[in-house]
Amino acid sequence: MLPLLCIALSLLPLASCVDLEVGDKESVCAAATLIIDGIMDYYEGTRYGGTVGMFQEPYYWWEAGEVFGGMLDTWYFCDNDTYEDIIYDAILAQRGTGNSFMPQNQSLTEGNDDQGFWAFVAMGAAERNFTNPPSDKPGWLALAQGCYNTMWARWETASCDGGLRWQIFTWNSGYNYKNTISNACLFNIAARLARYTGNDTYAETAKTIWTWITDVQFATLTDDSYSVYDGANVDNNCSTLESTRWMYNYATLMAGCAYMYNYTEEESWQTEVGRLFSGMSIFLTDNVLYERQCQTSKTCNNDQRSFRSIASRFLGATARLVPAYSDQIMEVIDDSATGAAASCSGGSDGHTCGMDWSAGDWDGVYGLGEQISALEVIQNTLVMSKPGPFDNSTGTSEGNVDEGLGYDSTSNPHKITVTGKDKAGAGVATVVALGIVIALGVWMIV
Repeated sequence: MLPLLCIALSLLPLASCVDLEVGDKESVCAAATLIIDGIMDYYEGTRYGGTVGMFQEPYYWWEAGEVFGGMLDTWYFCDNDTYEDIIYDAILAQRGTGNSFMPQNQSLTEGNDDQGFWAFVAMGAAERNFTNPPSDKPGWLALAQGCYNTMWARWETASCDGGLRWQIFTWNSGYNYKNTISNACLFNIAARLARYTGNDTYAETAKTIWTWITDVQFATLTDDSYSVYDGANVDNNCSTLESTRWMYNYATLMAGCAYMYNYTEEESWQTEVGRLFSGMSIFLTDNVLYERQCQTSKTCNNDQRSFRSIASRFLGATARLVPAYSDQIMEVIDDSATGAAASCSGGSDGHTCGMDWSAGDWDGVYGLGEQISALEVIQNTLVMSKPGPFDNSTGTSEGNVDEGLGYDSTSNPHKITVTGKDKAGAGVATVVALGIVIALGVWMIV
């Protein structure tokens, strides 16, 4: 059906349908190019007066991190440097004064999960050997370490015996909520830092977080399959779970377990990968990914419409890192990519992507979330043809274990033991971001 649809659409002015042969680099990268053209329609950073690294309203800062992580993978999978400078400039522009992705333009609203998604960009840049910054700027690895340091410093045991709150700042709605995605982000980052640096301190953090997530029942095991819930309120000590299930929670945790398995070679981590992947079956219809919580009812908000993006990326990473599950995961990616490509047949350009990947054509829904989700699942059909994520033996990114320490005026009881490549840049003093403190003080007085 897809080729016939593309032929029909090709007769329309300016139409250019996304045709796809899954796993074929030329076909996949041609599709990725068309989809990114649509993504850039939403980008502010190249507009007069626009902010570098930001997309237009109503898309939030965290989703910009999600998008640039996907575009970075297009750079890697397709050897496509068209948007290399835009990606590079966006990461550095949004890194914040403290080099931990806490920029002043987000100082009143940023949550732990928001910061985590930008940490994924930095970690991905290190793992893909993305073009490195000059020596007077922090390396991609250092930026990821900056996020780790500031996030891990916020881990608290006063409520729920551990965990990160959803929000960083007390004045934001959701401060009294500990959610899975914030903790899954930190778990994922710690696991990846352990694998990249070879530093077991990060691995110990990952183990602590995973144990807490399962102990508090955010990930609940039933019959060798996990159900992963959204989170719980601290007011009742996380005793009552909010039972909503989102696929990106499963996938973020699964990839963290995959990195831990690849690093430690401990079978227990492979077992956890299998349990999480089994749990993700609830998000499949005819082996195609769909957001079960809101897609059928057509109630997904702008954030939720992008969740398949990060899920597809981490499914691909897991397939690459855990050979025992490669075939099963790639079947899901390939079938979903075929459906996503069929959905990218709408709009005036003929390749605007839709929400429903099982419809066989465009469903009339469009937006940044639809574009980035289609991009991620389509390009991850190439994941097995590329080398696995780089580490400190093959990568070139410079690190700094002290990056970000003290930035948000939070003491850090979790000092990193410096080993190996972590020493790169470790002697450089971390800049304390007094600017944000002063700005907040002025704002409160006014």
